[in-house]
Amino acid sequence: MGINGAGKSTTINILCTVLEKTSGSVKIGGYDIDKQRNKVKDLIGIVFQNSVLDKQLTVKENLESRASYYGMTKKKSKQRIMELSELFSLDEIINRRYEKLSGGQKRRVDIARALLNNPKILFLDEPTTGLDPKTRIQVWNIIHNLRKTTELTVFLTTHYMQETIDCDRVVILDNGQILADDTPNNLKNRYAQNSVVWYTEHTEERDALLAETNFEHINSAYRIRTKDSTEALEIINKFKIQDFEVIKGDMDDVFLSVTGKRLGD
Repeated sequence: MGINGAGKSTTINILCTVLEKTSGSVKIGGYDIDKQRNKVKDLIGIVFQNSVLDKQLTVKENLESRASYYGMTKKKSKQRIMELSELFSLDEIINRRYEKLSGGQKRRVDIARALLNNPKILFLDEPTTGLDPKTRIQVWNIIHNLRKTTELTVFLTTHYMQETIDCDRVVILDNGQILADDTPNNLKNRYAQNSVVWYTEHTEERDALLAETNFEHINSAYRIRTKDSTEALEIINKFKIQDFEVIKGDMDDVFLSVTGKRLGD
């Protein structure tokens, strides 16, 4: 994950043999992307930020034409499209022109297109950008279902912090450099702080009481930063705080701590 311009799309395009790398070496599935490019292409599927399908063709026609690029026979192509149609619930839109589909429907077709060749690795470049929250959830349900029912590895880029929670591994990229690489929980434990939110009016007396802590005013409350839940409990007991909640640090906090930036910057 990273802000726009961090190098996410460039990284994916290099891994997918779309762009030439400037230096170093890259292997996918044990194959060198420079010397064994066709072998690599057989292993991967990719969903770009912008669709590569023909707007004037129907969903079925688009999938059939793409299947032909992989040298599939008509029989094999028909069988594979039937499988994907069932997996992505495409039956009701299979004969509709691509340009007439909603954003969520188009994304389902884009992912189906990327899976025509039964890849081992699926690359998704910001797959939910521009989608409404409901459609974004639907796309993620599809991704999670693929991971559960197949041995598919999903490699995606995103600038939505909430989309990293269910990932096995998160890499934070900034200005083309890897700044952090770990599981979401480990990253939160290492870089994010918990907070005790004390719901009470701001007063000079309470300000003085909390002087030794890392606190800030928020609306009609105090936010007190803590290292962990143990320290949060100590503060609650020490200051006899009653109306409160403990909030665990999230991936936004991690990103800000690691890069010094917020995703809106």
